[in-house]
Amino acid sequence: MAGVMFSFYNFAALVDLNIGIANRLDENRSESFSIMFCDFSGLSSDLVEANLSALFRTSDAIVHYDRYYFFVMPYTDRYGTGMVKRMIDELFNAPIPSSAVCYPADGENPAELFEALHAEVKKTHRIDLECLDEAATREF
Repeated sequence: MAGVMFSFYNFAALVDLNIGIANRLDENRSESFSIMFCDFSGLSSDLVEANLSALFRTSDAIVHYDRYYFFVMPYTDRYGTGMVKRMIDELFNAPIPSSAVCYPADGENPAELFEALHAEVKKTHRIDLECLDEAATREF
C-alpha cells in the first residue's frame, strides 16, 4: 500500500476527477469519497511523508501544503475516515488535528467541498485554511 502524492496546484482538478468517477460508478450517490485534513505541525515532513505513504492505499491521493496534508480517499465514508484517523494517531503516537468532508453530502463540486472543509477546520481547530480558497478558484 502506498498513497500517491499530488501537487497542491492540482488539488481542485483531483477532487473534480474523483467527483466524475463517483458519478459514473456510484448510482446511489452515497458518500462516494472523503477529503480528510491533518495538521502535522511539529513533526518533520520527512517523517510524516515516509509514514503516510505506507498507510494509504494506491487509490488514495495525498496533497501537501506547508504543514497541512489533505487526503482524497475514494469509497471511504465518514466511518472509514474515522478509522483512518485512528490509524494516523496510532502511527504517530499522538492526537493529530484532523477534519473531513464527504462527497456529495458536504458539497457537489470542489469549491463547495473546500468551503465545507475550511469551515469545519476553522470551527474545530481554529485553523484558517485560506489556501483552500485559492485552490477552489484555480482554473483547471
